[in-house]
Formats: sequence, C-alpha cells, structure tokens
Amino acid sequence: MAELGALAPYHCRGLTLKGGTVARQNVLRLGMVVVTALALTLVGSTGAIAQPTNDDFAGATVVDTLPFTTNEDTSDATWDPSDPWNCSSNGSVWFAFTPSSDMAVSANTFGSSYDTVLSAWTGSQGSLNPLACNDDANGTAQSQIAFPVTANTTYYLMAGRCCGGGGDGGGGLRFEMSVLTPPGNDSFANATPVGVLPFASTQNLAAATVEAGEPDPTCFSTTQTVWYSFTPTTTQSLTASVSQYGTGVAAYAGTSLTGLSQVGCAVYYPTTFRAQAGTTYMFQVGTTYPGAPTSTTFRLRVAPDPVADFYYYPGDPSTFDTVSFNDYSSDPGYAGIATRLWDFGDGTTATEAYVPHEFVADGDYPVRLTVTTVDGRTASISRVVRVRTHDISVVRLGVPQSARAGHTIAISVYVQNTRYPETVRLTLDRSVPGGFANVGTLTQLVAVKTGGQSTRFLFSYTVTSDDAALGKLTFRATATLVNARDALPADNQLLSAPVDIS
Repeated sequence: MAELGALAPYHCRGLTLKGGTVARQNVLRLGMVVVTALALTLVGSTGAIAQPTNDDFAGATVVDTLPFTTNEDTSDATWDPSDPWNCSSNGSVWFAFTPSSDMAVSANTFGSSYDTVLSAWTGSQGSLNPLACNDDANGTAQSQIAFPVTANTTYYLMAGRCCGGGGDGGGGLRFEMSVLTPPGNDSFANATPVGVLPFASTQNLAAATVEAGEPDPTCFSTTQTVWYSFTPTTTQSLTASVSQYGTGVAAYAGTSLTGLSQVGCAVYYPTTFRAQAGTTYMFQVGTTYPGAPTSTTFRLRVAPDPVADFYYYPGDPSTFDTVSFNDYSSDPGYAGIATRLWDFGDGTTATEAYVPHEFVADGDYPVRLTVTTVDGRTASISRVVRVRTHDISVVRLGVPQSARAGHTIAISVYVQNTRYPETVRLTLDRSVPGGFANVGTLTQLVAVKTGGQSTRFLFSYTVTSDDAALGKLTFRATATLVNARDALPADNQLLSAPVDIS
C-alpha cells in the first residue's frame, strides 16, 4: 500500500489535455493552421472523444448523500496540467463532497476493472492540499482511503490510473463513498478490555476522535485515538505495539483520565514496561501525523526475554594476547539493556559493554555474560574460551663455510618447541640479486623438547654458476605453524652466515 508522502512524484509525458484549460487553448491556437490544412485534405471525419462528464476538476461529480456508489467508463478520461502531481493523475476523474456535519468518511474503487489510485484534497484547482493517497489497498489493484471531514468544507476526490506521469484512459471505474462510524473503543470509558495474552486487535482510526481531557503522549501527538485496558494477575513485563507506520501507542497506569501516569510510549516500534499484578493499565493508540494511515493492529503480549550474545577477538587467544570481549546482546522488547555482568571463568568479572581481558595461563575458560533490561528481564550466555599459547622458534641454521659451483651442500635448520606438539612448515630460501628465491619446503611434526633441544629440518642444495658469479650465498629459513597461530612470530625466521662460493 502506497500512502501519500511515500510516493515519488509522477512526471508528465506528451498528453491529451482536458478541455477548458489554458494549456489546451494554447495548443488549439498554435495548431489552427495545421488543423485547417488537414481539414481540406482529409476525407471523412472522426468521432469526438467521449470524455467523462467529471473529467475536469470543475466538472467534479457532486456527492450529495452517503453512502454513494457510481459506475462509469473512464477509458477516455484525460490528464490536466493543473491536476496534483504527487498522486497519480493518469486518466483522472473527480468527485466533490461537502458534509453538513463533522464525520469521518471512507472511499474506495473496489470492483474497478483497472489499477486505480485514489486521493483526497481540499482547496481550489491548481492549489490543492493533500489529505490521503492510496494505491493497491489490501494487496489489490484497487484503492481505499479514509479521513475525517469538517462540516461545510468541500473535499475533492481524484480517481486516477496507476502508474507513471500523466496519460489518458482508465476503464470501468466503480467508486464508493460512505460514512465511517467511530470505533466502539473511541472513548476512554469504553476501552476494549484485554483478556488472555497475547492479544491483537485491528482498528480503523479514520472516525476516531480525541475526547476532552485525554493526555498527550510524550512520543507523538494525535487527533484520532482508541483505547484498550488490561489488568495483569501476575507481575510481569508487557510489550505493546502497533503494526502500521504512522501510528503509535502510549501505555498508562490508572483508571481515570485525570489520574493517568505514562509508563511507556512508542511510534511503530514496541514499548515495554514492568506491569504490577492488580494494577490496571490503559493503552492509547493513535495516528501520529495528519493524513497518516488509519488502519493498524494493536498487540499486547508478555515481553520476550532479551537475547544475550557476545563475541571476542582473537578467536584463538594466547597468554600474550589482550582479548576484546564485546557485548552483542539485543532486546526484542526495545526497552534496552541496562546492566551487564561478565564472569571470565578465571575469578575476574566486569560490567562494561566492551572489555579487554588477559588470561594468565592456558586453559578452557567458561566465560559467561548476563544482561538485564531496563524493566528487569534477564538472559545469560556462556562460551568456552580456549586459551592456547603456541610458540616455536628457529634457533640455528647450519651451512658450510664455503662451496663450489656444481657441488651439493647440506643445510640444517633447527626448530625449538617447548609447549605443544606442532606441525611446522619450514621454507628455505637462498639469496639472489634483489631478494631471495625459494630452495624448498619441508613439513613435519615438531615434538615438545626441553633443555634446549630442537628438531632438525634437513635440506640439500646444488650450487650454481650464478651463485659462483656472486661469490657468496646466504640462506633464509622461515617456520610457520600449520593449523595454529604463533603467539610470538618474531623468532620464526633466521638468516645463515654467508657461504663463500668459488
């Protein structure tokens, strides 16, 4: 459903103009010579366009009494440059209604044979003020609008064809207009009682009013309201909401208009508050701006629990890392998270939303976050954080002192590991002009060894004439953990002493 204010402007194309407008008169004057010439050469004649009698704004069909229903053929209806541009005026026809008393009215095009757009306006031709605009009501290609009217004010309703800017033609139009009676719960005293939760009630607020003494909600102002009441038998948090953008709900404690105390207010989104057993709560549902959609569904339910969640980085921490813990919790009741309690499983706690933390020893830590909403609802989540400090180092790189071109030499790389058995990938490179070139890669298990012992990786390399031309050769060894992150990678690379090449 497209409401006024959400519609993009429609732009005009080359069109047939409605008779009687200045634009058409100008076109007729400019085309007089062409028309005269054509008249002298053409044989026969064409029939006149059978435009509807209410094709022009000035010829709007007068709606005298309600309910009102009419059927007409708008196939030859046209567009006029003075028609409002911000609700489709393609092939438009007009209706006029002047009520003798204040009331609310509804109009629709249900049963029409084409895709219609219906709008309501006040003012004069070329200077109209929008009241309502609708396309595709209730998922159909027809339209429906509802709005309050004031005695002795003329209201103009335009039925056009969707979509685009300007244009001719419609089809079979069925136009209906009727009086809307105020909802049964229009007044505070007749508030609809809410029984079992969850509760839902759909209302059309078009004929709703605001009675003398009604409180003004803190989050919206309105001229159309309905009321609901609920008295819980147990103390609990409640969530109230409305379904339609342009409507809002305010919640109050109290049983008289003069003794209400607001406990919640929201526009479109839910409002949640703590309800005490035996206390009566009143809910004021209303539109939030003139011309807003008037049909909305009020819902009341027991507030859902908050959703506790957190993430941390890095995901594979070591004792050398400062781990960032971030609260990622949410409240579907929109009251908001008020407090947090972190338990890091190592005897320390915190209360902030974002907490840096260091674990002093490797281990599996059950980290728990408990959150509490403004109204007292709680939720918790626990995750086991595995702290593992992986650390290897390249401690020695053994090479001969000298070598000759064509000779094969042995290169020994020694890797030390004192924490966990690790699969290590060791890459050996040799020096070349401008950098290093790969010699080879070995992957093997490196066991935990103490007392300064290490694991040997053995490579062989055949010296080339290019190496001999340089006169010396340096090797570089780089160790990388497979399936783990090294906590201290700075000592994972080592350069050999230069090898003299002759």
